[in-house]
Amino acid sequence: MPDNQLPKLGFLYLDHVLRFFDKSNFKGWPDKIETVTYHWGNDKARFINDVKRKKIDVLVGNIPATAYETFRDISRALPDVRFIPSLDTQFANKSKENVTHFCTKHDLPIPKTEIFYEKDEAMAFLESCEYPRIIKKSYGPSNYGGYFVHKVDNLEEAKTLLEKKKYYPVYVQQFVPMAADIRVMLVGHKPICAFWRRPPEGEWLTNTSQGGSMDYQNVPKEALDIAVRASKAAHAEYWACDIALGTDGKFRILECATAFAAFPYIRDWIGQYIMWTLDNNRFRKPYIPLYNWEELGKIRSSLLRTMRHITFGEYTPSYDSADALEAMSKELYPLLPVELQLGEEWPSERWNFQDNYVPRSQLQRFEDLHLENQDVGLEDVADESADDTDVIELVQVLSHAQLSAFFAGVKGIGPKLTDVIIETLGVEGTSNALHDDVEQLLTVKNIQRKKLAAISEHWDWFKTTL
Repeated sequence: MPDNQLPKLGFLYLDHVLRFFDKSNFKGWPDKIETVTYHWGNDKARFINDVKRKKIDVLVGNIPATAYETFRDISRALPDVRFIPSLDTQFANKSKENVTHFCTKHDLPIPKTEIFYEKDEAMAFLESCEYPRIIKKSYGPSNYGGYFVHKVDNLEEAKTLLEKKKYYPVYVQQFVPMAADIRVMLVGHKPICAFWRRPPEGEWLTNTSQGGSMDYQNVPKEALDIAVRASKAAHAEYWACDIALGTDGKFRILECATAFAAFPYIRDWIGQYIMWTLDNNRFRKPYIPLYNWEELGKIRSSLLRTMRHITFGEYTPSYDSADALEAMSKELYPLLPVELQLGEEWPSERWNFQDNYVPRSQLQRFEDLHLENQDVGLEDVADESADDTDVIELVQVLSHAQLSAFFAGVKGIGPKLTDVIIETLGVEGTSNALHDDVEQLLTVKNIQRKKLAAISEHWDWFKTTL
């Protein structure tokens, strides 16, 4: 590509997934911006060919957890296409487990966490640990305001929860009493918005959907520093961190990702930043003052969400007394380009435990196959009556035809909505949701609580026929 030619820009969209960017966020981009949409199911080859046909150089967009591994494959099939954010940067988007691996590797503060893929190991830990503990759903849909985060005060509560929810893996964190938590949003490793979320009196969840309150004033520098460290470790063009302030005065990361809720003006800033990084001679570096959120946060949210392309004039001080100090401090967190990385930091062959881990029960079955036709002594044969309750229960993956037959029996769900469900979650994902966590279906467009209740009721009968 000639030095004076802009790369061919494309937006990455997925059916049934909210779009983070559109062309209005890239105001001033002179060329056509292409769009490519992933339709779920067996759409990988068509999507790859569409990107090649449109000659896209840079593909911008967030990838949901349920499509992350598919896009790992897609990115490898498109080695000359730059994904923004990269698949490595989006590693933490996939699961809470991945957030833990990311923070552990880069020495970022998090609550003490244990992850178990074997039920007996999880139970042994829960029988010996101190309480209370936090148990979370690691992989799947977004958190829905804390609905997949559970505080358990004793072993019986933990066992009851896991029996009901069947979370896999079992993801357990130390309970850290929180004074509040802080959401920090960054662009180019620079904090551009930050606010407190405080739990209602007597409660521990800070989510506003659970009655929490928020304000923008006096966010401590220590929390901003941690968010900047995380953004740099992830090589993130844009990033968000949720950071808990414990009653012990310590800060710990709860979540971090490139997928987060943001007002349109923040998405505008991200778009302008990406344009600058793609051609810093043609596009102006955005100027976003530190602590701008303390003033913008005074505007009521119903008005703020309608404001677009907010810009600031960069102040040039006269260098006398206080002005000189302002000039020194205004670049405390400079807006930086992201350093492109060679190779993969988080290859799926090493880090995709959700799909690659083989439970011991299955390994034993593989070993038994080798022994099946051998002359072995009785002392070498496992006791078939042995207790098998301490291993993860294996469930039958329903076929596309079985899923269609199941949903056909649910009132209010016709063939079109059935197709949307299977396209969104995939055949295996839909089957797993029915077996293990039916609330994952709430991520599907037009599935609400009333329909979810009908699905659950029909599933209780249907699974007895399998």
